[in-house]
Amino acid sequence: MDSIFHRVSIRKYEARDIEPEKIEKMMRAAMAAPSACNQQPWEFYVVTKKELIQALSQASPYAGCLASAPVAMIPCYRENCIVPEYAQIDLSIATEHILLEADTLGLGAVWLGIAPIEERMKKVEDLLGLQPGIRAFAIVAIGYPAETKEQEERYQEERIHYIQ
Repeated sequence: MDSIFHRVSIRKYEARDIEPEKIEKMMRAAMAAPSACNQQPWEFYVVTKKELIQALSQASPYAGCLASAPVAMIPCYRENCIVPEYAQIDLSIATEHILLEADTLGLGAVWLGIAPIEERMKKVEDLLGLQPGIRAFAIVAIGYPAETKEQEERYQEERIHYIQ
């Protein structure tokens, strides 16, 4: 639970590679996510090629921080799955698992939204050369943090409603 109360969105990164074993741990964490009907619709693309990271940083008006990240992870989903209407929910959970594991490993990360905006999804899919039926869901910028932030307190007791 420590990562839940420690994780923040990090948008500045050191010029330092991420070890392959840490990338694997984040992928294992992502694939440990629960999934509707256990469909596991995910496919993950791990990008370390600098030119492609630069191009991906232009996929959304909010993705500029990706340009300095050593790794971009792109969680995607297969449209042909058991319950496709839940695929983006499954990918949301998997993406959060990536963020939490990155924090546990001493890395910084930020979720850059792509889905459900069709134009952004298509741009990422084209850049990655994805097969038809594989949809880009998000971009996660990951690296060793070059900034520190404190997590803000978001607990609001007045938003909890007990029905007894």
